[in-house]
Amino acid sequence: MLAKIQAIRGMNDILPEQTPVWQFLEAKVRALLRSYGYQEIRMPVVEQTDLFRRSIGEVTDIVEKEMYTFDDRNGDSLTLRPEGTAGCVRAAEEHGLIFNQTRRLWYTGPMFRHERPQKGRYRQFHQIGVECFGMDGPDIDAELLILTARLWQSLGLQDHAHLELNSIGTAEARKAYRQALVEYLGAFGADLDPDSQRRLLTNPLRILDSKNPETQRILEKAPSLEDYLDDESKAHFGQLTGLLDAAGIPYRVNPRLVRGLDYYGKTVFEWVTESLGAQGTICAGGRYDGLVEQLGGRPAPAVGFAMGMERLILLLETLELVPGDVHGNADVYVTALGEPAIREAFAVSDELRQALPGRVVITHCGGGSFKSQMKKADRSGAAIALILGENEVSEGVVGVKPLRSDDAQITVPRGSVAEQLAGMLRDR
Repeated sequence: MLAKIQAIRGMNDILPEQTPVWQFLEAKVRALLRSYGYQEIRMPVVEQTDLFRRSIGEVTDIVEKEMYTFDDRNGDSLTLRPEGTAGCVRAAEEHGLIFNQTRRLWYTGPMFRHERPQKGRYRQFHQIGVECFGMDGPDIDAELLILTARLWQSLGLQDHAHLELNSIGTAEARKAYRQALVEYLGAFGADLDPDSQRRLLTNPLRILDSKNPETQRILEKAPSLEDYLDDESKAHFGQLTGLLDAAGIPYRVNPRLVRGLDYYGKTVFEWVTESLGAQGTICAGGRYDGLVEQLGGRPAPAVGFAMGMERLILLLETLELVPGDVHGNADVYVTALGEPAIREAFAVSDELRQALPGRVVITHCGGGSFKSQMKKADRSGAAIALILGENEVSEGVVGVKPLRSDDAQITVPRGSVAEQLAGMLRDR
């Protein structure tokens, strides 16, 4: 007997019982972004490896340890996308969507990182990303944060998602701060956790984000990034917080908040929750004004964010905030016994789908007795079963049996079925 082939560890199937929750979340996001004037863009999941090396940074954990990279048959190095921003910038620049224009774009789809799978963190995961180009003021930063707050409200998460905010300044400001931070931390050497010791030589700002208690204790007296900020970044951040205050969006300034990707500058932010344990970040982003030029385009300001769908769905389910009707049971189940009745069942079903748009009509297939068909009708969750047999076909009628009430079965003329069902389903 051949061994069964199973899914790759950390790459999960999303089963039919689970997809309605995904569709619910996607519909909420799609409607919200459309109301703000954002347009959807769809990029390939495979890009040239150099795109991510140049954007994310050679010495980040993603590029060093997590990317799925391979050589194709032409010898080109390709990578399954580990994040969406770089690909969105590449696509927008390649197709002339950025220069001398403003753009509000969004996308959704799978991302890939080879890391240790755990609750809320997978090797294939799904993100919704939003990217804005051509606007350098704090107003677009504020819009992104306000619309995200509106999403939490629409999902019932407003009391479970908290905004943390920081400015990491310009590249020049970060360079000066980096030097000061390295000089300070260098005196502690072996007292730092292993990850921080490695980052001290490659990406020292990421040490600020360390969760190690001893490293956090050392950081208490470290130089502050705020002291190294340039005047432009301070002004930008001050205007941003003023806009958030005016909009009534609460936030906490976190001076140790940094992002793990090299392209960020000025505004950075995270929406965090305390309801998922260690996996607390549900949305994160910031400004990346230099990335378009870094990838070969003409300079253009940009800002965006990404939210993890698996983590958001886990949060909704943990807090029991998924609406009870999201799984969308069938409305009508059409049963039939005998060849003439089966032919009539298909005709009736198609007429109902046209006459009752949006209603779910399932036509029984696979044969079986009326008893077995009615059992399947009940398991479908349908409110009503239609019954067609030889007698019904010869008399030009259809049996209508309510499945979710004690109402009696009735017989309806063939031409009146749609009208009868419209009334019976009105409150469903």
